[in-house]
Amino acid sequence: MQFKLSALVAAALATSAIAAPNGGSGSSCSTGPIQCCDSVQPASSAAASKLLGLLGVVVQDLNVLIGITCTPIDVIGVGGNSCSAQTVCCENNSFKGVVAIGCTPINVNL
Repeated sequence: MQFKLSALVAAALATSAIAAPNGGSGSSCSTGPIQCCDSVQPASSAAASKLLGLLGVVVQDLNVLIGITCTPIDVIGVGGNSCSAQTVCCENNSFKGVVAIGCTPINVNL
């Protein structure tokens, strides 16, 4: 099972798009909602590698950025949405906010 999940994660990382600024008041994220993460660290960091290990996720590139404790934010309906931590666009957000893989920091004007 771990091999299948690892292969799926590797395939998802290899085929995912990267965030691109839209030139407006914020940024867009073509891979899903922009995330607000408490911490963004390389996969090789102690905290990221421990969480990835607990989830059984293997990443090929230990320099890829991992978002830790992330929640999606909606820049269109700004309302009560804010992020006092790091806003990122991540390639793989399928771990229920525990981690997000392949993150790129972005500026969002909320």
